[in-house]
Amino acid sequence: MATSHLLAAAAATSTAASAFRRPPLLSLRSPPPSSSLRLNRRRYFQVVRAAETDKETKANAPEKAPAGGSSFNQLLGIKGAKQENDIWKIRLQLTKPVTWPPLVWGVLCGAAASVEDVAKSIVCMIMSGPCLTGYTQTINDWYDRDIDAINEPYRPIPSGAISENEVITQIWVLLLAGLGLGALLDVWAGHDFPIIFYLAVGGSLLSYIYSAPPLKLKQNGWIGNFALGASYIGLPWWAGQALFGTLTPDIVVLTSLYSIAGLGIAIVNDFKSVEGDRALGLQSLPVAFGMETAKWICVGAIDITQLSVAGYLFSTGKPYYALALLGLTIPQVVFQFQYFLKDPVKYDVKYQASAQPFFVLGLLVVICYLPPLL
Repeated sequence: MATSHLLAAAAATSTAASAFRRPPLLSLRSPPPSSSLRLNRRRYFQVVRAAETDKETKANAPEKAPAGGSSFNQLLGIKGAKQENDIWKIRLQLTKPVTWPPLVWGVLCGAAASVEDVAKSIVCMIMSGPCLTGYTQTINDWYDRDIDAINEPYRPIPSGAISENEVITQIWVLLLAGLGLGALLDVWAGHDFPIIFYLAVGGSLLSYIYSAPPLKLKQNGWIGNFALGASYIGLPWWAGQALFGTLTPDIVVLTSLYSIAGLGIAIVNDFKSVEGDRALGLQSLPVAFGMETAKWICVGAIDITQLSVAGYLFSTGKPYYALALLGLTIPQVVFQFQYFLKDPVKYDVKYQASAQPFFVLGLLVVICYLPPLL
C-alpha cells in the first residue's frame, strides 16, 4: 500500500470548478445504476445490485459484523472491527492506519543516509502515511463499495455509517494535504526541481488508476498488484532519498526489483475478497488461478525476490549483507507455512503481523549496502 502508499488522484482536480452544486470529487462518482436496478438513495450502499450477484454469493454474504468486534481493530482498519457511530473513528478506519508503517518505513529507508533533520523526516512520513496512504485506502474503499457490499456489507461505506459527501470530502482533504506537504518539502530542501511533489503526484495518479475506472488496474491481478507493491516500497523510498540525498539509478533499479516482493504482499489482501471479485468480474490472482495456486504465487514473489537480491549482494562482494538478508528471509518462510499457506483468509492478519517486520528489516539491510547511504 500502498502507500503508504505515496498515492493520490491529481487528474481529478480539473473538475472541481464545475462541481459547485455538489461536493468535490464529483468526477469520482460511479455512473448511476440503470433504471431497472435503480436503488433508493438511503439504501444505495446497503443493497447489492441484483445483476451483479448470483444466489450462491448472496447466500454466503455476511449480514452483519462479526460478534465481539474489536475497537482496536476498528481504529486500525482491519478485519474484526467493531461497528462505530463516531464519525471521526469511522474516518480513521477508512484510512486503514495498519497500512501506514510500510510507507513510513520506506521514507526512513530513503532518509537513512542523513537522519539529522528529524522535522523533515516527520513531515515526509506524515505525507506518505496518514495523508497519501489514507487517501489511497479511502478512494479504494469508495470504488470497492459494491464488492464490500458482498464480502463485508458492515464496512463503513456499504453500511451507510458514513455518507457519500463525507467520504468525498475526506478523499479531497487527504489528497490536497499530501500534495501540499510534498511541495513544502521541496521548498524546505531547496530543490530546484520539485521532485518530491512530482513523486507525490505520480503516486497519487497511480493510486487513482489502480482503483478507478476505466483503467482500474486492480482488475488485472499482475499489473495491479505490482503497481501496489511499487507504491508501498519504491515511491516512499525515493521520496526519502530525494529529500536527504541523491536519487540515483542504482536505487531506482534495486527498489523496483524489490517491488516484485511488494506484488506478493499485495496479493495477501486479495484472498478475503474472492467472492466479491468473482461476482463483479475482477481478475485478482486468487480468482484467476484459484486459491491454492495464488497463495504459492504470493509467497514465491516475496521469497524469490529476496533470494535474488541476496545473490546480487553476494556477487558484488558483500557476503555479510547477503547472509543477513537470508537470515531475515528464513523466519518469513516459517510464518508462511505456519499461517498463510495453511489458510490465507483466516490467518492473513497474523501472517502479516509476524512476517512483515522481517521483510522490512531486510529492506534495511539493502539500504545499508547501497553506496550513497554509507
